[in-house]
Amino acid sequence: MHAFSCVEDYRLAARRRLTKLAFDYLEGGAEDGDALRRNRDAFGQWGFSPRVMTDTSQTSSKTTFWGRDAAAPMAVGPTGLNGLFWPRADELLARAAADAGLPFVLSTASTSLLEDVRAAVPHGELWLQLYVQQDRRIAESMMRRARKAGFRTLMLTVDTPVHGKRDHDTRNGFRLPLRFTPRLVADCMRHPHWSWQMLMGGAPQLRNIARSVGERADLARHAAMLSRQMDLSLSWDDLAWVRRHWPGEVLVKGILSVDDARQAQAHGADGIVVSNHGGRQLGSTLAPVEALPMIVEALSAGGRGGPAMSVFVDGGVRRGADVAKAVALGAKGVLLGRAPLYGVAARGARGVAGVLELMLGELRTTMQLLGCASVDDLTPQRLARLPALRS
Repeated sequence: MHAFSCVEDYRLAARRRLTKLAFDYLEGGAEDGDALRRNRDAFGQWGFSPRVMTDTSQTSSKTTFWGRDAAAPMAVGPTGLNGLFWPRADELLARAAADAGLPFVLSTASTSLLEDVRAAVPHGELWLQLYVQQDRRIAESMMRRARKAGFRTLMLTVDTPVHGKRDHDTRNGFRLPLRFTPRLVADCMRHPHWSWQMLMGGAPQLRNIARSVGERADLARHAAMLSRQMDLSLSWDDLAWVRRHWPGEVLVKGILSVDDARQAQAHGADGIVVSNHGGRQLGSTLAPVEALPMIVEALSAGGRGGPAMSVFVDGGVRRGADVAKAVALGAKGVLLGRAPLYGVAARGARGVAGVLELMLGELRTTMQLLGCASVDDLTPQRLARLPALRS
């Protein structure tokens, strides 16, 4: 059996197993992929400044999110259409997260019902990511169902009023439901394992949306609703509407500017996610980890304009060392997007568990090498901005 030593190994295995259409959907960014590449490269701007001769015999990566324990400052973040990579992928992701002691964030565009995800992890920490469509009754239904199922935190995604331009999907003829062109059929024949699983498991459906719309699953219709019927009128004042329907914590996801972070604070959000949607929306933006320090500094400057907030970040996280850097730069936690998907796409449940185990192990090793016995020891003093290398 091939030994997986890092997340990149799972990425390569996922690439071998998936058809080009499915892998490009997982991997691709918007337009020329500038933001996607920057997300990953930006972590290399900082190097570590370790301290030695410190007692790290009892090093722990544990933290809390709103008083609830987590094994590390990480959560498995929201990703849509995961059933394209493995049958019932959302349940597998949620179960692996729960087993690892981490929260799992279920996407509005999930291919499993939120009720089924809860049944798969009766005691797991579950959060709901929410898109708001023109018919707000859909979002209200989603929130009502999630509350009943014991989801704790709501993650309102605000950076997707329209879908970004994804050239790879256009080239591959990616449409929902999938149309079996001669090229796709030939690709399926080259990937028999994936094709057999899709055949036996059935085509993925946007089941959560279908349930809240009150219709039978219809992938073409419900995918169109997500891409063409988002609520373009959504504004900061609508956080009050969200609060009326959600009693738990509310995070605003998709923040890249200090001004927007302050708006979220002033309107009473419990936290934000500094994010550019994995580089899948605007083709060229700051990497979230680049925007993180200035946003954290602005929000901590006397707490002006609103209550204290938790700041999360995502984008390009592939190593436990990346998590350590993000926390040292002020993040309360990191959302893992593609990394767990590489795991599930490569090996199903074993793959997700393997990715999370790797990242937890890497984080603890990094902390010990830095001389950090706890997450609280990950401070800006443990980082140094690196000079550009000469070619």
